[in-house]
Amino acid sequence: MNQLRFYGQACFTLEYNGTTLIFDPYLSANPAKVAMPEDVHPDYILVTHGHADHLGDTVALAKANDALVITTAEMGRYLTAQDSAIRVEPMHIGGKWAFPFGTVRITPALHGAGIPGGVACGFVVELEECTVYFAGDTALFSDMKLIGRRKAIDVALLPIGDRFTMGPEDAAEAAALLGAKTIIPMHYNGNPRTQQDPYYFASLVKKCCDADVVILNPGESYQV
Repeated sequence: MNQLRFYGQACFTLEYNGTTLIFDPYLSANPAKVAMPEDVHPDYILVTHGHADHLGDTVALAKANDALVITTAEMGRYLTAQDSAIRVEPMHIGGKWAFPFGTVRITPALHGAGIPGGVACGFVVELEECTVYFAGDTALFSDMKLIGRRKAIDVALLPIGDRFTMGPEDAAEAAALLGAKTIIPMHYNGNPRTQQDPYYFASLVKKCCDADVVILNPGESYQV
C-alpha cells in the first residue's frame, strides 16, 4: 500500500512500492513524539532547509540507514561537512532528476534557509501513480499556479501555521493556484505561536476551489 504518514510539524514519510522517503525528518525533538529515529528506516531523505524543526534527525537517519539525502547544493555541503560519509544528491531550484522511485523537482519556497548562503525549497515528487507537492515552509507566491500547471498535482502538503509560514487564508489561496486534488495541511499547532484550526482552513478551501482537504493527526496516514 502506498501511503503518506504524518509525524507532526512538517515531517512525513511516503511509502511507495517498497521504497520509503521521509520529508524534513523532525522526530526526536518533535513534540508529537510519534516515532524516534530508530523507528524509521528511509531509503531517501528530502530536506527543504536547515531550521532545526526540518533538518531534524537527517544526519542520524542518513548514517543509520545509508539513506540518500536529496536537497539543495548548499544544504548538501552543510551535511557532508557534519559527516563525510553522508550520501547527498545535490539539486537546486528549477532542477529535476530521475531516481529509481520516480522524479524529484525542486521548487521555490519563500522562507529562510537556516544555513549561510542557502535557500529554502519545496519538492514535487512524481511517481507512476501520483504526484505529491511538498511545499516546505513558505509564504504564498503566485508562481504556485505554474507549479500546478507544469504537472497535475494529486496531493499537496501545505503549511498553515502563520507567523513563520502561510496562514490558513494564504494557504487556501495556494490551494486554488495549485489546482491539486487533495490538500493536507501541515506545520501548525507544533508550538504556541502556530496554533491554527485545520477545519477553518478546510472551510476556506471549500469556498475557493474543489480540492478535498484531508486533516491528519500525528501518526495517521493517507493512502495515495
